[in-house]
Formats: sequence, structure tokens, C-alpha cells
Amino acid sequence: MKEGIHPQYVDTVIKCACGAEIKTRSTVKDLHVEICSNCHPFYTKKQKLIDSAGRVEKFKKKYKID
Repeated sequence: MKEGIHPQYVDTVIKCACGAEIKTRSTVKDLHVEICSNCHPFYTKKQKLIDSAGRVEKFKKKYKID
């Protein structure tokens, strides 16, 4: 491999909004994510509604869902 053309590969910590921390190696020093495998509905088998700006209420009102 050529010298000086590859990015620095360092130890990093990926931090999720749920509080989980995953230690790995990457070219980015620290990563912050909103959702990870510990809190993602696909892996937890639990539905989670994230309401931003009243989208859920707008949908329920539009389709008359109680």
C-alpha cells in the first residue's frame, strides 16, 4: 500500500440517543446516532412512534382513526 494516502484509522465510540455505546474502529473519531440495534423496532419487536410536529395526529385526523 502507498504511504500517506490512507485516512487515519482510530478507536472510536458510537453513541446512540438511547444511551448505548459501541466501541469499534473507524476513520471518524466519535459518532452520534439517533437509533441503534438496541432500540430499533426491527430488533426489539416493539413498535415505537416518533412524533415530530404532530404527524401522528394529522394522520389520524385525516383518516378519522381513533
